[in-house]
Amino acid sequence: MALLKKDERAFKTDPVSKLFTFALVGNPNSGKTTLFNALTGLRQKIANYPGVTVEKKVGVFYNLHGEKCQIIDLPGTYSLLPHSPDEKITTEVLLGLREDTPKPDAVICIVDASNLERSLYLVSQILELELPVVVALNMIDELAAKGWEIDFKALSQKLNCPVVPCQANKKSGIVPLKALLTKELVYSRSFILHYPDFIEKEIEALEELIRAHNRRPVERIVLLLLLTSPDPDETAKLFHLGFMAQAVKSSQEKIGKINPAWRDVVVRKRFTTLQNLIKGTVKKGVQLSRGLSDRIDRYVAHPFWGWLIFSFAMGLMFLAVFGMGSYPKDWIDEGIRKISEKIQDFFPPGELRDLICQGVIGGAGNVVVFLPQILVLFFFIGLLEDTGYMARAAFLMDKLMNAVGLHGKSFLPLLSSHACAIPGILSARTIDSPKDRLLTILIAPFASCSARLPVYVLMCGVLFSKSSHSVLWSTLTIFFLYFMGIGGAFFFAWIFKNTLFKGRQPFLLLELPPYRRPSIKSIGLQMYERSLAFLKRAGTIIVAVSILLWFFSTHPKLQGESSSQTLSHSFAASIGHFIEPAIKPLGFNWKIGVGLLSAQAAREMFVSTMGIIYTGEETNEDILPLAQAMSNDKWPDGRRVFSPLSCLSLMIYFAFSLQCLSTVAVVRRETGSWKWAAFQFAYMTSFAYICSFLFYQIGLLLGFR
Repeated sequence: MALLKKDERAFKTDPVSKLFTFALVGNPNSGKTTLFNALTGLRQKIANYPGVTVEKKVGVFYNLHGEKCQIIDLPGTYSLLPHSPDEKITTEVLLGLREDTPKPDAVICIVDASNLERSLYLVSQILELELPVVVALNMIDELAAKGWEIDFKALSQKLNCPVVPCQANKKSGIVPLKALLTKELVYSRSFILHYPDFIEKEIEALEELIRAHNRRPVERIVLLLLLTSPDPDETAKLFHLGFMAQAVKSSQEKIGKINPAWRDVVVRKRFTTLQNLIKGTVKKGVQLSRGLSDRIDRYVAHPFWGWLIFSFAMGLMFLAVFGMGSYPKDWIDEGIRKISEKIQDFFPPGELRDLICQGVIGGAGNVVVFLPQILVLFFFIGLLEDTGYMARAAFLMDKLMNAVGLHGKSFLPLLSSHACAIPGILSARTIDSPKDRLLTILIAPFASCSARLPVYVLMCGVLFSKSSHSVLWSTLTIFFLYFMGIGGAFFFAWIFKNTLFKGRQPFLLLELPPYRRPSIKSIGLQMYERSLAFLKRAGTIIVAVSILLWFFSTHPKLQGESSSQTLSHSFAASIGHFIEPAIKPLGFNWKIGVGLLSAQAAREMFVSTMGIIYTGEETNEDILPLAQAMSNDKWPDGRRVFSPLSCLSLMIYFAFSLQCLSTVAVVRRETGSWKWAAFQFAYMTSFAYICSFLFYQIGLLLGFR
């Protein structure tokens, strides 16, 4: 079945210069990432394509011949003619048009076996790229559930390339697949479509134009994509063939005069060819279990029950964050305290001991303790994605999204932003319309990300520390804050859609995949990657800023002063007292002001800052829990600084403000302008200030303290 060592064009690479590289390509929801993980395990590197913030996942694996190979996981797409920025990356890499990524030596096309005809549309285009291709027919269990059978050998002969059945989530078929992924895999011309003469004539004219400009010949499929493009200028620029744009427009006009529906002819020709190709290879039997997904959807996608299930799922997720995450959080907290005590016993009093205990441990340690709760959040989001429920939630939210002027696909970036705003903003690249994409980017950071979670948990600890139902009240409070963040996103989406981004009402075209058993290993791998990223952030940015904050909060020192006296006239106090008049109407003192400034680097730095400032004060105990130390803080007139009113005011501020320089940088890169990044920072911060101000001042007028 493998096409090896034939008298055809072989693609080999110098093993010294680089690894033999496979590109992994497929439709969305085809199991591409699962197959990537099955092939590479943990031998993978995640980065972004230079110049664009689309995730670039590269891994290595050894085939059955012991050869070390490289694999690039490309963004999912339905066609080589891109409609969104992430699809553009896939096309550029496959055509070798990116300087930062070498053209792959071969392609692995992963195909949803239960949707063969639709999936083979992309495969047929890739077969015309003159690259060696291996087709991995995934999800054969769902194919069997439909009562279908595929003659894999017959399909391989018709496509003239290897075809391997597999079930990536159970690693079934991975060994036969690895046996085919060798450096001696070759290209075999197999799939060529012929169109009516009036179309073929224009394709030949474009080929002649390339020869006339002394350019290297391009694949026939590239010329066809260029000819059928609705925007020849942009597509010609993408293919590095800008000089052909005008000729393409002229060809389109000629063809249009002969047959106005000529684009439909081109698409129909490919689908008709694929239908005839699979007609003798697929045997359809009695459907066994597809009805299960339909029966579940009667409730999950129901106008009433769907919302009830959605609310229950979200509530359960936030309850688990506290219920499941609180115990390991307490264990880590206790461990950090013991480490701090040991260090205090080992080192004599002085600057070095204070630096380690207050600067490093008091800063980064107070953030790391929230890792278990963040991982619980990542687990539930991964579970929703893996089971197929995420697509149902997007379908359920579509009407609501349209009511505020958002694209239906905006739901996925908003939900992803609850883990982190950066991947949420990146996922907006799947939205076709530039206006809708920009609108989604501008409102995505309103979703309460995991970096806000440590702040919420800390403030709930201060607010409900004496309550016997602290877990329940904390869960309800944070659920409300998350709901409020989404409300802010919808509010500004409606305003911007009716002012800055006026246009037609967007619509949602979304595939609902069948329900699938979640891959705990895949979810675990995502949690592992996220935890490493979180710990790396805590060990670099947060430690560096924490040490700086420790220095500012403990210097200058005067002989004979206590730590609390030193803090009162420290550099940090000077900065805090300078901005205190501006934030006091929100219920914040100068210490909170310093925390707000440090949170610009990363939101969770607020917790670190509070740890440095408050553990540096004298107390009756050697080590005082941070929440308790904050609860004991008083204004000069004896009032509690962290009253219920000020705690809620602070959480409202964090729910709406944009306090993450990394997000600002990503927005700048995604929009290509500092203008939109500055606008987003300004309007979100102003809105947060106004909401917090109104809440606190109205609360005072009503007699709350």
